[in-house]
Amino acid sequence: MIYDLRTYTCRPGTIKKHMKLYEDHGWKVQSKHLGYPVVYGAVETGDVNSYVHVWMYEDAADRAAKRQKLQADSGWKEYLAKSAEAGYLVSQENKILVAAPFFDPFYVKKVEG
Repeated sequence: MIYDLRTYTCRPGTIKKHMKLYEDHGWKVQSKHLGYPVVYGAVETGDVNSYVHVWMYEDAADRAAKRQKLQADSGWKEYLAKSAEAGYLVSQENKILVAAPFFDPFYVKKVEG
């Protein structure tokens, strides 16, 4: 498994507007192609003008295939245009993470189920 950690920073005072734009126009189409993220949330301490999301993939090839389908989707292209027009985002940082050998991403499901 690999994890795609994405951190986005918004102009001060615009994060709620950006999150609403994403909720209305980006969430459905992105999750259709990438699946449900491990986490998607606004930062509460530190840079409170930022938010993070983490997506889980089988490997780099799985990530590339899913992101290619997302980028080809007209609904995603429309969302990106709306986001660019709004101008809320000022930066983006992506990191690919590999789980520690002892970490089981499905542990919670095993314990609950």
